[in-house]
Amino acid sequence: QVQLVESGGGLVQPGGSLRLSCAGSGGTFDRYSIHWFRQAPGKEREFVAAVSRGGGTKSYADFVKGRFTASRDNAKNTVYLQMNSLKPEDTAVYYCMMSATNPVWGQGTQVTVSS
Repeated sequence: QVQLVESGGGLVQPGGSLRLSCAGSGGTFDRYSIHWFRQAPGKEREFVAAVSRGGGTKSYADFVKGRFTASRDNAKNTVYLQMNSLKPEDTAVYYCMMSATNPVWGQGTQVTVSS
């Protein structure tokens, strides 16, 4: 059974950058695409980005296009989300999800963008 653990969140000023990591263990990590979602207080969880199992295909929500970049290193069983030009509205808990028949979610990592 694959487990996912996110890391890299924290407090950053507007305009700053963070890189989130999603580390997989316990299974065939490279067989599945990985999606990033986020959930802000009082709001529904929303799609942010996705990267295909080989890393060659990526998709992004319109509100992060040009600012966020998803990538993966299957040798390290890790997916990344590089977030640049962060805005206060990017404040949320960020989750990674393995798009398997039974989706696997990480526990989330908090990102706070504030001056």
